Amino acid sequence: MRLLNFGSMNVDHVYQVERFVRPGETISARRLDHFCGGKGLNQSVALARAGAETYHAGMLGKGGEMLEQMLRESGVKLEHLGVSAEMTGHAIIQVDPSGQNNIIIYGGSNQAVTPEYMDSVLSRFGPEDMVLTQNEISNISYLARRCGELGIPLVFNPSPITRGLLEEFPFEQVSLFLINEVEGQALTGETEPKAILDALLTRWPHARVVLTLGQRGVVYRDRAHTYSHGAYKVQAVDTTAAGDTFTGFFLASLARGEDIPRCLENASLASALAVSRPGAAPSIPTMAEVDAVRDALTASPAP
Repeated sequence: MRLLNFGSMNVDHVYQVERFVRPGETISARRLDHFCGGKGLNQSVALARAGAETYHAGMLGKGGEMLEQMLRESGVKLEHLGVSAEMTGHAIIQVDPSGQNNIIIYGGSNQAVTPEYMDSVLSRFGPEDMVLTQNEISNISYLARRCGELGIPLVFNPSPITRGLLEEFPFEQVSLFLINEVEGQALTGETEPKAILDALLTRWPHARVVLTLGQRGVVYRDRAHTYSHGAYKVQAVDTTAAGDTFTGFFLASLARGEDIPRCLENASLASALAVSRPGAAPSIPTMAEVDAVRDALTASPAP
């Protein structure tokens, strides 16, 4: 199974701060780093490092050379990558000493993805493949409808969640939702995990749902099955790409035909490794690293 990711590409400007800035306040950062990021890029890198045949589609803008290099070096196929005259998208990220972050995104070239470009790329894929997208590029509602018309399974990570997305996106076209609790509440109005999952599957019973719960782990649900997996305890350095890493490793494992419990385990291990490292895309591990950690945990005596 080939995985086609229509996703954003950003240069992340990461500021290490003692605490997050408050309204009307000016603070000094302890450090500034520049990383490759964007949910689309992060997820493509994770997919490829997890061993999936990954194609990235999106618009590379001015100043985006480091992003293309990161994707290529991670093993992502770039024959469908577009080029825009716009400035490359970027993010301003604050990271506090606990590893928590807040983020401001400027779309730039990510908002120059046109329906015509989408049609050109989709013409090379079919129902035996899978399309992944997020809410950081333009025209994702069109993409979802075209995937439905072409019979291509659509995986949707509705992040960042916005009013426009809730009002316009054809959620009935989604085959698999990958969401966190904030997104789940926005989609359903519910706050408890079980209620979120019940509401989603009542509204879209054909879909499968993966609901991440932070330190409480993750739950998978479809019409017939429920699976869960706990979170691994690690020292958090930077949580920026944790969810994107989880997404990539879950989907890559699914594409290999692994069962859902193994998909959840692989993705949870990979996410734990990512948060223990700085940066977004640079923090994402390889499948070999995940396997090594699993082997070490298996070999350790039970507490």
